[in-house]
Order: sequence, then structure tokens, then C-alpha cells
Amino acid sequence: MANHKSAEKRNRQTIEKRARNRAAKTRMRTAVKKLRTAIEEKDKKTATELLPTVQSLLGKLSKSSAMKSKTSSRRTSRLASQVASL
Repeated sequence: MANHKSAEKRNRQTIEKRARNRAAKTRMRTAVKKLRTAIEEKDKKTATELLPTVQSLLGKLSKSSAMKSKTSSRRTSRLASQVASL
């Protein structure tokens, strides 16, 4: 447990940041699943509509410390190439 005032504040901040990151990751995973479903069903129209939102979510996660930037770039690239191949 935190024994100093500054440590207690850091603990509160960590809890809030973790909740924000978890929510953002969940939002991103759901969007990626929808996009992958559209790709599997060969639905180019839906996939092209969903791709910019997924790219945006991945970019926002990499901008914060929720996801490494190279991981985000790799996922974005792979999803974009899959949509382009439809």
C-alpha cells in the first residue's frame, strides 16, 4: 500500500490510466473483429468503410502508451493490404 501522499496520487492515476487503456483496447479489438469478419465475407464495401476507423483507433493507441507504435503500424499495414486484395 502507498505510504506517502504522492504515492497515493500515483496509485489513483495508474488506476484511471489502466481503465482508459483497457476501454480503448476493447474498442479497438471489437472494430478489428468487425473488419476481419467483413474481409472473410468478401464484403469490400463494409471493409473499406471500417478500415479508416480501425486505423484511427490503432493510431490513437500507439500515440498513448497502450500499444507499441510498431505493433500498431504492423496491424494497420496488414489489415490495409487484406482490404486492398478484396
